[in-house]
Amino acid sequence: MADSSLIGLHILVVEDDFFVADHLALLLGAAGAVVVGPAASVDQGAALIDAADRLDGAVLDINLGGEPSYRLVEVLQARGVPVIFATGYEPDVIPQTYRDVPLCKKPMDPVGCATLLFGGRTGRWRG
Repeated sequence: MADSSLIGLHILVVEDDFFVADHLALLLGAAGAVVVGPAASVDQGAALIDAADRLDGAVLDINLGGEPSYRLVEVLQARGVPVIFATGYEPDVIPQTYRDVPLCKKPMDPVGCATLLFGGRTGRWRG
């Protein structure tokens, strides 16, 4: 990812597939982000959220070892932290409550995910 719009932004990554999490963390780091995590479970993600002094955004897999990440979405949104789902799920299987969370479809396009996070504006979140 050649885009440098992520410089200095603290982005939480919660993904239970080691290779996907590692690849995403490397790409975000190469773009200048400070990667928080990655975490592989809801409990690990919650611990990182609790410990973080700063979170500018989050990329969450929906299914984390059979447990949905929706609890994390609620905590992050309550803190005003924008979230995207990195998932292979189709929108119609996501509960209505969470359908407003943008989807970054797997296999992920890191540039497309960054665009979802920042709405195409350098250093700015969508919305």
